[in-house]
Amino acid sequence: MSEFTELAANETLRSIHRRHSVRHFTEQEVREEDLDAILDAANHAPSAHNQQSWRFIVLRGRKKHDLAALVTERAADFPRPSSILLRMASRSIISAPLVVAVANTGELIRHGADLFQVDKDAARDFFRTMEIQSSAAAVENLLLAATALGIGSVWLGILFLLKQDVLNFLGEPAGEFMAVVPLGYPAKTTEGPKKRPLAAIVRRVD
Repeated sequence: MSEFTELAANETLRSIHRRHSVRHFTEQEVREEDLDAILDAANHAPSAHNQQSWRFIVLRGRKKHDLAALVTERAADFPRPSSILLRMASRSIISAPLVVAVANTGELIRHGADLFQVDKDAARDFFRTMEIQSSAAAVENLLLAATALGIGSVWLGILFLLKQDVLNFLGEPAGEFMAVVPLGYPAKTTEGPKKRPLAAIVRRVD
């Protein structure tokens, strides 16, 4: 057995390789203890200076359907390719038993300049990027934890087109980053797309 094959048998690496987007879900509810485990994994992501400037908003029932309705309504305002993707995202939201939205709090942006004693205007993009990087790491932890528990997920990146509308809907208008992730049990067994080989994307420099 090669070293790479041995590594691929690692439980964490198996979850990474199994993770793929799931857009259609059964009606089976996600257990509260599983949801808590997924959110705890997200909260354990690395964050800039351990500020954890993120918020996780769990949507179920009427609030979840209201979000889907908002997305469907706004889809008509965009060109056809984007409109189609937004409507697909709305259907995924409706199909899933719950949705986890992730928003930045803006705390690092507001307090970073004082924390590091740098000019506020010059530092804003720097700390905004830090918040985005931190929250993206939290979302990835969330996706992998869900996969490890047999729960499907999809990161609806197209909703960034509606960023401010969605943040206002969530009651998090100060956020600079937004992710919406439906969670549930897959309606059918699917596999993710093939990835490009390492040789095509890795450059080694000695």
